[in-house]
Formats: sequence, structure tokens, C-alpha cells
Amino acid sequence: MNHKMEDLSLHILDIAENSIEAGAHNISITIDEDVPKNLLSIEIADDGRGMSVEVAERAADPFYTTRTTRRVGLGLAFLREAAVAANGRLDINSTPGLGTTLKAVFQLSHVDRKPLGSMTETILALMTTAANIDILYTHRRNGRSVVLDTREIRHELGGVPLNSVGALSLIRDYLSQKEERWRTKY
Repeated sequence: MNHKMEDLSLHILDIAENSIEAGAHNISITIDEDVPKNLLSIEIADDGRGMSVEVAERAADPFYTTRTTRRVGLGLAFLREAAVAANGRLDINSTPGLGTTLKAVFQLSHVDRKPLGSMTETILALMTTAANIDILYTHRRNGRSVVLDTREIRHELGGVPLNSVGALSLIRDYLSQKEERWRTKY
């Protein structure tokens, strides 16, 4: 059985879950599809506990993990492998006490680039399990943007929990409509 994640959205979910485990209160997820430059970049930034330079350098090693619940940390290793396979790279910048920023870059048209997958499902999964975390999700494609900021949604909903059925349904509809518009225009 192949345990590698086939959609990049699953990598994003795994990394965001790592951010939550690292005590992050704010997570920023930015996807930029730049067709003229033939680049796909994914950046995930958090305000979690961060890592030392030594730990950050080893973070994508499949046999190194700071977790006590499992012996290996394959998520970043698989993401680095996916990026390199598509003429890209993975950069990790982290400061203890301030947080971590991870950026994966891919050649957009590369035959071996994994599909992005459903960012709607990824964002909903994060909101379901971590309704108290603030997420800023930005997806840019050819000069157009979709932005979802949970702080704004909280304000608009006036105290309704983000992981309530109604809030999740509203967010699913919003993101699905945006994704569908992009599919039909490009």
C-alpha cells in the first residue's frame, strides 16, 4: 500500500495540523498559481513555537521527528520529494518562539507535479478540528484571488462557532463557488 499523499492539499493539511500541535493560534496558507512563470508556490506560516536552525534543517528528514507519538516524520519528506520531482524545492524558515514559514515551489506544468486537490475540504477539515485557530487562506491564480479570513467570518457570524454546521456549510459554499468559477474560466 502506498502511503504517500497524492494531492498537495493533503500535505497542506498535514503541515497545518503540525502548526496546531506546535501551539499556533494563527495560520496563513497562501497558494499562488503563476501560469506565465510556470510556477506553483505554496506557503504555510504560523505563530507556533518554532524550531531551532538545527531542527529546521532536519525537519524534512524522514527519520527525524520531534513528535513522541510516532518514530518518523514523513509529511515534510514527502512534500520535499514531491517538490523536487516537479523541478521545485522546499524551504523551511523558523525562529524559536515566533513560528515557522514553509514554502514549497513546483514547476506548474511539470508532468510529475501532483494535483492540488480540494482546498475547500482541507480548509473545512482544519476548521472542524481547530475552530479556535485563525486561518488566513489566500489562493491566487492568474491575477485573481480568493481570500478567506476566519477573523472576518467570526465577526460576521457574531459568536456562532466556526465549526457549527451552518458556518461550515457557508464556508463550503463560498469556497466551492470560487473553485468552480476558476475551473470554468481557465
